[in-house]
Amino acid sequence: MSNLRIDLDRLMDRIDRLGQVGALQGGGVCRLALSDEDKAGRDLVAGWMRELGLEVTVDRIGNVVGLRRGETDGPPVMTGSHIDTVATGGLYDGNLGVLAGLEVVETLNAAGVTTRHPLAVGFFTNEEGARFAPDMMGSGVHQGLLALDDCLAARGIDGTTLGGELARIGYAGESPVGGFRAKAFFELHVEQGPVLEEEGVEIGAVTGVQGISWTEYTIAGTSNHAGTTPLRLRHDAGYVAAAIATAAREIAREMGGDQVATVGVIELEPNLVNVIARRAKVTVDLRNTDEEKLRQAEAKLAEKLRELAEAEGVEVSARTLVRFQPVDFDPDMVGLVAETAAALGCSVKRMPSGAGHDAQMFAPNCPTAMIFVPSKDGISHNVREYTAPMEIAAGANVLLQVMLSVASQ
Repeated sequence: MSNLRIDLDRLMDRIDRLGQVGALQGGGVCRLALSDEDKAGRDLVAGWMRELGLEVTVDRIGNVVGLRRGETDGPPVMTGSHIDTVATGGLYDGNLGVLAGLEVVETLNAAGVTTRHPLAVGFFTNEEGARFAPDMMGSGVHQGLLALDDCLAARGIDGTTLGGELARIGYAGESPVGGFRAKAFFELHVEQGPVLEEEGVEIGAVTGVQGISWTEYTIAGTSNHAGTTPLRLRHDAGYVAAAIATAAREIAREMGGDQVATVGVIELEPNLVNVIARRAKVTVDLRNTDEEKLRQAEAKLAEKLRELAEAEGVEVSARTLVRFQPVDFDPDMVGLVAETAAALGCSVKRMPSGAGHDAQMFAPNCPTAMIFVPSKDGISHNVREYTAPMEIAAGANVLLQVMLSVASQ
């Protein structure tokens, strides 16, 4: 293993400077995908790429990739993540994975090291899915798992289209999507959960990513007076929406294991205190590391919906928003992360990811792994998101060493 180490002060300076773009009170940041703030963040990071001598390309979905040439041509050993955020984001989610990649490059530049294989650092469009659905869009298109034209036509929460906003901010690139496949892909990311901190572990060697099923249900009932309509004569869309939320939780509790369920959106019409809702919209997020169990949860919820619709006399329609199967990362790459962390003196835990990440889009096409570092109190997607500098250094040094190892083969 190389005795090279990253420069923590330099990495933290970049994290702080990017965090000033779209800064929120309390220390967080808002850079929704393809917003003016996202453009400013993209300009800053792409500028750093060029300063480091990387060959920068922008593809048609707006992914930005910086290439560092090696002794031979061929597929690069790649790292990266995203710099778009949710509306109440922190400084580390996604950003750490991109900026640590730049720090790897600068460390090698400073040491005069040329790797056998090329290296690449990328940031991918609309990973969060907070403005346009689905999430992990840029990496999904890059790896051929999502259709370019469908994603360019995606309509945002503000009525804009993704393709239109790419053009508006100057990131509708000309490079073809999926112009290359990586030799290997590594993503450094904050855990966004409490496990590593609770167990006092410094590095997570991520074994895979949970499957994700997002469904939007629309319930059509009948508005009526809240005081004069007997319960037996109601067709209450609001009641059914609440029952869906309860049913999803009960299904997850009964199944146990890794099954989780979340209702994140409930909208009612006419949304008046004394009127039975005629219409409701509710979203359900189901996740599991096991595809068969995820399908079981979906089937159980669908059956419960049929029972509710019949009992209440309402119509329920379903629309799939996102459906990703569970992903297993390459065992050799996961092992390399774990062994490298241990060799650097870090405690290590092999663990799945409960959140979706760009790395899962690369996994079908190249050896892939992720490196987790702890999140204080398990908090993420929040202005209080925090990972200590020494934890960041540990993760970035693992990233440096695994990239060097594979790029030297």
